[in-house]
Amino acid sequence: MRDWGKESVRRHAEARGKLEVVPKVPVRGREDFSIWYTPGVAGPARAIAEGGPEKVNELTWRWNTVAVVSDGTRVLGLGDVGPHAALPVMEGKALLFKVLGGVDAVPIVTNLRGLDELVSLVKALEPSFGGVNLEDIESPKCFALLERLREELDIPVWHDDQQGTALVVLAALLNAFKLVGKDMRKAKIVLFGLGAANYSVLRYLKVYGVDTGNVMVVERPGIGILGPNHPRLEEFRSRAPHWYEASLITNREGLEGGPEEAFRGADAVIAASKPGPDTIKPEWVRLMADKPIVFALANPVPEILPERALKAGAYVVATGRSDYPNQVNNSLGFPAVFRGALSSWARKISDGMCIAAAEALAGHAEERGLRRDYIIPSMDDAEAYVKEAWAVAEAAYAEGLARRREPLSVVKEEIREMIMRARPESLKH
Repeated sequence: MRDWGKESVRRHAEARGKLEVVPKVPVRGREDFSIWYTPGVAGPARAIAEGGPEKVNELTWRWNTVAVVSDGTRVLGLGDVGPHAALPVMEGKALLFKVLGGVDAVPIVTNLRGLDELVSLVKALEPSFGGVNLEDIESPKCFALLERLREELDIPVWHDDQQGTALVVLAALLNAFKLVGKDMRKAKIVLFGLGAANYSVLRYLKVYGVDTGNVMVVERPGIGILGPNHPRLEEFRSRAPHWYEASLITNREGLEGGPEEAFRGADAVIAASKPGPDTIKPEWVRLMADKPIVFALANPVPEILPERALKAGAYVVATGRSDYPNQVNNSLGFPAVFRGALSSWARKISDGMCIAAAEALAGHAEERGLRRDYIIPSMDDAEAYVKEAWAVAEAAYAEGLARRREPLSVVKEEIREMIMRARPESLKH
């Protein structure tokens, strides 16, 4: 088996960073220096000072630039490895922003750990950026950080481990339920683990109209199935507010126990917990309803390997890996969501914009023809990103969140041009 980690270290050492700053405008001599810098640059500075913050989007790169911010407290599956170790991951995120969405992104890692410190840092950086992508920040801090910044900033703020995962999961789940011929809104769905990802999945399921009383949340041993009658409910209120909130809206029947009890009769399970391959047991899958759906999203090893889940009776299986069919990966979400939000000059990324993105992703895959091994587009499908970004921009205009004055048709043309221009030829089909 190919050692991707070892090869990646070698290639990173050769490149000494995945990003560099390249001029966007011609610099052919002293006349251009006079335009792009002094004395000419005083003109744009004066125009912004007199025209207000909105003017900066017309005259600088801010409108298309995102800060990718991390404190290094929850990096991939490595845990709290610190900001220096987080930097190559944030560089990689910035690379995907550009290649997949035509978005300029700047990795920013910080030694700050406190919630208030992080809020102050991002707010202080706001004049330089048109949007903020929070990345690899531990829970439950990440929940409060996202909500505070969404309230206090007037630019799009996004936490990819929350909104990004939930958006792509929802898109894949919509098509999986179409394949099995069941009504997702009435289905029994198990969330296996309730970290940042599945907490947002639960929220998006609720926004989409799923009856969350039929949702079962299973946490680690000793916690078991959450619900309104859980014996440690009051403890959750202060210790783990996301468990507390989930307990109040799930498990209407007050089911107790662990995975076996939760899986019995379930139509779908969405696992975002610790890597496998035996975190989910085949015998639990056998307890599920007819044509069960299993999303095992842990990386680098799914909670249950797809071949074992299929052998146990799963009808549709998805993972977070590219070497299996049905890869549920955040990279299908954030580049297009920010492309649509930035091109429309949106003030926020709303739940409505995210739901529109999920529906666009699902719809594009359905147009291509759904199969058990194809429920969601792949990362090399450029048209999927275009349609998703269009849907986000349309929602921003419809919800009154867009500051862009041009017609939506102009924005759509720009979206397609920027996505296609940024992609290598091999990824434009």
